[in-house]
Amino acid sequence: MSIERLAELLERRRPCVVLTGAGISTESGIPDFRSAGGIWAKYDPAEVASIDAFRRDPVRVWEFYALRDEAAASPAPNDGHRALAELEERGWIRAVVTQNVDGLHQRAGSREVVEVHGSLREAECIHCGVRVPMEDAVASLQLPPCPECGAVLKTGVVMFGELLPVVAIERAHELAAGAGLLLVVGSSLEVHPVAALPGETLGAGGALAIVNRGSTPWDSRAELVIDAAAGETLSGLAAALDMVEADRPRRSDG
Repeated sequence: MSIERLAELLERRRPCVVLTGAGISTESGIPDFRSAGGIWAKYDPAEVASIDAFRRDPVRVWEFYALRDEAAASPAPNDGHRALAELEERGWIRAVVTQNVDGLHQRAGSREVVEVHGSLREAECIHCGVRVPMEDAVASLQLPPCPECGAVLKTGVVMFGELLPVVAIERAHELAAGAGLLLVVGSSLEVHPVAALPGETLGAGGALAIVNRGSTPWDSRAELVIDAAAGETLSGLAAALDMVEADRPRRSDG
């Protein structure tokens, strides 16, 4: 019944924008950050994931991100990623705003993806702005040089102490404010400023639905909260919307 209610929300509240977090990618075997077994339980982010750490010891930071890139290279998109790509293709969702940096949405076929925390697929130069494929940077370790100015490249992931990419976060706010429904999938909605996006949707008169393992600070303001796996729920949603589409001609015939 929860999936049927979610399908009804997508039908009534257009357009739908999806906000995804680590909970969708953990189903592909990619560890999250903040759980007891997450990445920050094994590494101190101040030592390996901050811009100050990069300036202080870029070799150590690159060792960490090279391991992350290797770990993210083998997992494949799961049923949740594929369902979102399918729903975009069928016109049910406008875009995916993601906190993830693994590129699995794009690999699943999603076209409109806004990466608000950057991407593991690229490295960048913080001096001249050049971006290169991550595999090219990893091939030049320990200290990959910028091909333009020679400075040490930085991973394309947004580090602690850095601002989010302006174009991406502005697009995310625009999409959230224009959404009839913001569907949050696999995010605890605890990391700002992305955690404020539901407020953009609600403030503009849109609705909020949440699919996540565990509670979020926005549950009380959501029209629907589903505490379940992302892949199973989104696959079920795609199937439920199949039935909605199949029923449309009969409705039009009166």
